[in-house]
Amino acid sequence: MKQTLAFLAGPGLTAALLIFFCGLTFKLVWYFRGLDWRLERVAYRPQMSAGMAGGLHSIYRWLLPYGTHGWRSHPLLTLYFFLFHAGLVLLPPFLLGHTVVFGQIFGFSPPALPQLAGDVLAVLSLIGGLLLLLRRVSLPETRLLGTFSDYALSSIVLLVLVSGLLARMHTENYDLWLLLHIAAGELTLILAPFTKLSHMVLFFAARWQLGADYAVKRGGHRRGPCFPW
Repeated sequence: MKQTLAFLAGPGLTAALLIFFCGLTFKLVWYFRGLDWRLERVAYRPQMSAGMAGGLHSIYRWLLPYGTHGWRSHPLLTLYFFLFHAGLVLLPPFLLGHTVVFGQIFGFSPPALPQLAGDVLAVLSLIGGLLLLLRRVSLPETRLLGTFSDYALSSIVLLVLVSGLLARMHTENYDLWLLLHIAAGELTLILAPFTKLSHMVLFFAARWQLGADYAVKRGGHRRGPCFPW
């Protein structure tokens, strides 16, 4: 058990981070290299300033809970989504135990969240994830679109949260839960560039593209921040 933990916390984590960052960087570059003004009918380069403003505004509005018509039209989904993703975004770099690992690998560590704030955020994120999963299996339209891969990925991410919380509580099987937490977390990092988890960067690329489309092609640059979504 200790040897496995040592491997996962050392070479395993380094390899997972390399695959994660290199893979997602490739996906992001490949996405933008695939944009074609003739196919999209958007003059990206000649109207770069308008497109950039529209793209950044689109990202900004979609990062705000209920900041767009799309979010406001599905209020419960929006609540579940932001509860779930708030923990997934903030806990990996800012949780106290994780900042120590950052310091060991990179030589510096970001400021740590207060322990109570981290615990509350983890619980809320787990609740949001479970509600999203329940919604997916209960609604016919989402259940039809769901695949085995979708449920497997959701289960792995939820396992990261559950095992982390149980390890934090220092239960009787602490080493086991810590092992599962690290293994599931690194598996998530490795799978991210090759699965739908890549939306963690492609979301921003797609929102930028759509915002630029509206700003350049549909007259959004003349409407300020109030162009349609």
